Formats: sequence, C-alpha cells, structure tokens
Amino acid sequence: MGYIFEQARLLNPLEGLDCRGSIKVSDEGVIEAVVFGSEAVARSADDRIVDLEGMIVAPGLFDMHCHFRDPGQEYKESLESGSNAAAAGGFTGVALMPNTKPVIDSPLGVAYIRHHAALLPVDLEVIGAMTVGSQGEHLAPFGKFCSYGVTAVSDDGSAIQNSQIMRLAFEYASNFDLLIIQHCEDRSLTVGALMNEGLFSTKLGLKGIPDVSEAITLGRDLLLMRYLEEHKLHDPLIRPRYHVAHISTRAALDLVRAAKRDGLQVTCEVTPHHFTLCDEDLFNAEQKGNYIMKPPLSSADNREALLEALGDGTVDAIATDHAPHALHEKECPADHAAFGIIGLETSVGLTITELVNKGVITLSRAIELLSVNPRKILNLKPILFAVGSQANFSIIDLHAEWTVTAERLKSKSANTPFLNRSLTGRAYGIFHKGRLLLADYVQE
Repeated sequence: MGYIFEQARLLNPLEGLDCRGSIKVSDEGVIEAVVFGSEAVARSADDRIVDLEGMIVAPGLFDMHCHFRDPGQEYKESLESGSNAAAAGGFTGVALMPNTKPVIDSPLGVAYIRHHAALLPVDLEVIGAMTVGSQGEHLAPFGKFCSYGVTAVSDDGSAIQNSQIMRLAFEYASNFDLLIIQHCEDRSLTVGALMNEGLFSTKLGLKGIPDVSEAITLGRDLLLMRYLEEHKLHDPLIRPRYHVAHISTRAALDLVRAAKRDGLQVTCEVTPHHFTLCDEDLFNAEQKGNYIMKPPLSSADNREALLEALGDGTVDAIATDHAPHALHEKECPADHAAFGIIGLETSVGLTITELVNKGVITLSRAIELLSVNPRKILNLKPILFAVGSQANFSIIDLHAEWTVTAERLKSKSANTPFLNRSLTGRAYGIFHKGRLLLADYVQE
C-alpha cells in the first residue's frame, strides 16, 4: 500500500517550489510521483488517499537545539517522549544537546542515543560535548565523534570561559569540519542571576543577568576566529564554523552581522520564546518559574532587534531549546526554578502567529528557518520533493486555531509560559520513515 497526498500546497524553498500539487509515496517511503496543479496522480486500489486541501506540505522540520534528558533524567523527558513531542509539533528530526547525565562526551554516549533512536518516529542527531564533562578544561575526542557521524560539538549551557581552550576547540574542530555551537555567556557576570538585568529585575528584587554577557563571549570567540584566519595557523582550506545558540540581544546580532560581512563562517538561531516574550512578561506573570530561562527573556528593545534580524536575514534558524523540567522544578519560588522551557509543540504555532501572520517574515522564509537552514548548518542531507527521494514531510495547517493546554502535550513536562495561549497555525502531521503520523486533533 502506498500513499497519495492530494492537492496540498507544496512548499520547498530549497527547490524554489511553492505551488499546488500531489505526491505519491511507495509503501517503503520513496517518492514515486510528483504532479503539479490539479492533475490527478495515477493510483491503485490499495493506495491510501490523504486529502490535504488547504494544507502545507513542507520538507520535514528540523529542530537543531533540543534536550531530551536521556540518559540520566528520564523523569523530565525520555528519547521516546521527546520524539513524540517532536512529531506532534511537526518535526521529523531534532539535534540533541550533550548535557545529559552523564554528558555525551564520548562515542559511547553517541552509540546509546543512536541505538535507542532506531525505532522512534523522528531522526535524532547527536551533538557531542566540546569538553570532557562540559567542564571547559579538556577537549572531548572530536575525531572519534566525527567517525560516529557527529557533525557538531557544544558545551551548551556552559560556555567555555578559558580563551586558550576555546582557541584549541576552533583549531581541533576545523580539522574535522565540525560545527562549534556556543551558548554565549560570560559566567563571571551571571553567577546567581535569574532574569534580565533592568527595571523589572529591580522591581522584583531578583539578581539580574546583564545582556552584555552574551556579546562579551561572542566577541571573544569572533576575535579568535579572525585571528586564526588572518594568521593561517591551520590548514587554509579548512576554516572554523561557528553557530550562536539562542541569540537574544541587539549587541550580539550586530556582532554576527559584522562577522558575516567579513566572510566568517558564522550562523545563529533564535527561539520562539525570545522573539515572542520579554522581561516584562516575566514581571507580570503570576507563576514565574516558566519564564525563567537562559539566556533570559530580555528587554522589549532586544526582542524588537530579534524581529528585525529575522526579517533582514541575519538569523539563520529557529530552534526551540526544548528544555523539559518536572513540575516541582518550576512551580517554586523564582530563585529556585530550573532554567529552561519546552518548545517543540508550540514552535510552529508561535512562528505562524507571531512572525508570518504579522508580516515579519514570509511563509517560505519560515520553512527555511525551521527546516532547510538547520539541516544545512549541520551538514545534513537536504530534503527534496523528487522522484526516488525518501519522503520526509511536515504537514501544516496554517489556519488551525487552538489553545495550548498541558493535557494535550506529548512531552513528559509542561513547563511552558504559553499555557492557555491561543495560537493560529498547527502541525497537522508528519510523514517520515515510511509512516504517516497525524496529530491527535485530526484523528478525533
């Protein structure tokens, strides 16, 4: 039995494709035919017809920044529950950060993830730790990571503070064309701090994180990249690649713009919570735990800078930084709350509601940010709507109106500031690994 996805809006920016059409997929998940317009696809009696009138079929969405807490903290999330949350949010693949317990700082941890991922509905890519135990002191085995298919390294949540170690990381990673993903934070400025430093942290009496801490670390890293390139202290044919995780400030964005103009291989991502919320939202929230994250929700001006950067092309990807925590780790005094929120199941809705429907970006640009670019940044195989290619689709209903509720979430955790928020736009389902998974609301 094959599948015929009929009369959808086929949208794949990589191919310059945005038109009405239908796709036929074999029972093994291979695209057999693509037709455009209202022309019908040849079918057999046992083909399953999926009427997608009014729906978007896009290349499978990919979230390049997630935490599934497995191994070590499965009470927050597991590979299985995280994958189910990803599928429910319309993602066919995610990249997992290495700050598990133990840290993924050796091929053994990579093998563990890959073994358990085989039967899950989405692809799980592994980001290896940059240093042993993510302690910032000794580099992890980049070469061995590379031999296990790892394409990026990061000490996410714990920026390398030592400039010599960071220099060595750039040089070592360049030998294997590994992407360095940095959580930019000068920790000497942020110890014991909870939220953005400013008017609202003062009113709440909470220690603030100065937003310059992000730009200070980013500036140091970019200076090291320039130094290495100018002095050609590594193979001139191999250049460092650097990605800024969850960028959140105007100053950091200006540094990225300058680096790109200078020809450095630098990319950056933003999260839906940073382009939607600011520190005033935390101030006004009754339950503040779900508004505590790193980098913190920043000023309204910094949020506006993110929207500008999304519109002008400075930002390369949207990533959720999906960070599950149990109820007791969030429903507590703000100064005891764990950092981070979940985001896989709200990402599409927030992107459409806050960006596409408000004219900040086009729908095609949204698909670039959510699917095409993350795969490109991580050197993953692109998705094509072409005969002979493996079918890897996300199906999106642009007009679905829905409300975020804890009861409907597939994640083990419900730590999101968007509970009870009304959104427009939702994942209708995914087709990946030869399987069609429709969202619960579709099947009811």
